[in-house]
Amino acid sequence: MNNKVVLAFSGGLDTSFCVPYLTNEKGLEVHTIMVNTGGFSEAEAKAIGERAISLGAVSHKTVDASETYYRKGIRYLIFGNILKNAAYPLSVSSERVFQALEVLKYVRETGASNVAHGSTGAGNDQVRFDIVFEILAPDVNIIAPVRELGSTRQEEIDYLISHGFDFSWEKARYSINQGLWGTSIGGVETLSSDGYLPEEAYPTKAAATEPVHIRIGFRKGEPVSFNGTEKSPVEVIKAVRSVAAPYGIGRDIHVGDTIIGIKGRVGFEAAAPLIIIKAHHLLEKHVLTKGQLYWKDQIAGWYGQQMHEAMYLDPVMRDMEAMMDSIEQHVTGEVEVALMPYHFAVLGCTSSHDLMSSKFGAYGEINKSYTGQDVVGFTKVLANPLKIYYSVNGKSEE
Repeated sequence: MNNKVVLAFSGGLDTSFCVPYLTNEKGLEVHTIMVNTGGFSEAEAKAIGERAISLGAVSHKTVDASETYYRKGIRYLIFGNILKNAAYPLSVSSERVFQALEVLKYVRETGASNVAHGSTGAGNDQVRFDIVFEILAPDVNIIAPVRELGSTRQEEIDYLISHGFDFSWEKARYSINQGLWGTSIGGVETLSSDGYLPEEAYPTKAAATEPVHIRIGFRKGEPVSFNGTEKSPVEVIKAVRSVAAPYGIGRDIHVGDTIIGIKGRVGFEAAAPLIIIKAHHLLEKHVLTKGQLYWKDQIAGWYGQQMHEAMYLDPVMRDMEAMMDSIEQHVTGEVEVALMPYHFAVLGCTSSHDLMSSKFGAYGEINKSYTGQDVVGFTKVLANPLKIYYSVNGKSEE
């Protein structure tokens, strides 16, 4: 065992508190790492690194894991049209495992015997982080100062100030986690069932008022163009967010059951995930068969649950991903979306794989591949099993 500790560092209050605490109270040599999953610009990432050093970290490393996060995580959240409780696109819960895996790489690189994070003892993130090390690095000691102390945000602020580190009280009012797939916001308002977040809690101000139409192109289920311009999926997500977030689109409060068994609330801002998922789902309804739509819905719900509850490393996740990869082969086309203040509408799509083909008829208007008499015979055959049932058992209760 050595006295090195790798601290997963975001620059927020909790992880800022951890640096001097681990140094002064635990006597450890702190090496910080910030894993950027698409929530920070280069300038912001640089400022976070500088802050870590100013707080007393011996070294700091920044890793951009946006592409990995998309390829191994977000891609399947899009394929599955995953919105937990029909609302939350797993903005934070989906990124934690990829951050933890990058932290694990750095632990091995530095040879540290300890790893630390700033999670509290009352939420999901502590489990998401710990489980990666329990599974893949049981020899590494896990330290979670905020969880161990049960400290409040005010106590952390007081500790930082007493050690010469000034901290903005206003910025510390909300716990904000930014990532490629959305931003979560926690504050005193989300601790009760009737609280709601004020405008100032959201990182993007709702200022846009003029409606606008955008077009998102998909290839084999992945977003690959924005308004006719080819882009990488990560670039498409960022482009959709930059245009849609200023309308106040994608804001909501997620209420759910935590991994540790209590109810929890968290605010989020996720314009791009909600728009892309709804656009993708519309395209799927045009190009997939009834059976494909049904069975993908069955596994997607479980996939999202597993991701949310820190079970990404379960091999069944790779099995479900393989099925979704297969189903998405013809999910190619372009979808038009209208953006308006605080809401959006998915308007329609075009695709060379569209099964709503005029060659075979128009719903409710005309049939081209069968006659009305064909339907009469079809209905008789379809009804026959239940005709037998009711003739044997009598009429159903009215």
